[in-house]
Amino acid sequence: MPDATGLELIGQELGSAVLDTVFFRDRAKLVIEPDAIRPVLAHLRERGYTFMASLHGVDYYPQEPRLGVIYELLDMGRVDRISVKLRVPTEAPEVDSALPDRPGDPGWRTAVHQEREVYDMFGVRFRGHPDLRRILMPEDYEGHPLRRDFPQGGEPVLFTYNEPKRPRAPA
Repeated sequence: MPDATGLELIGQELGSAVLDTVFFRDRAKLVIEPDAIRPVLAHLRERGYTFMASLHGVDYYPQEPRLGVIYELLDMGRVDRISVKLRVPTEAPEVDSALPDRPGDPGWRTAVHQEREVYDMFGVRFRGHPDLRRILMPEDYEGHPLRRDFPQGGEPVLFTYNEPKRPRAPA
């Protein structure tokens, strides 16, 4: 992983796209403007971070901008890791997709299902995603279950494999 000085140098290379650099517990993190995600990811790919290990969402309720997307990138040659974090407001949670958008663009193919999961669980829309639909919840499901204001509890799950053996209430 880049040390604190190396992280600051990467931040300077990216210019105004970087809002903050955080080096804490030997972890390097860039906090960026949401609109700069594609150029930032492209720059980090050129620096050797060619593997996207994960892309996940987070809810910072009650703060605003409330929803976050975190990208974990690896440089397999140097065994380095860097995180890229952005935050989007709840009213219009949109960010550009990390997927390739034109021939010759390497993009990040590992983001296909990870972006769909963040969309499904948090409601963040990824502009340019070719198949942005629910992946874990039914298509007609209302809400996003990993948001912190989502009601706890829910409906009881009915399983039909043991329906004939279930005790029945007296009529």
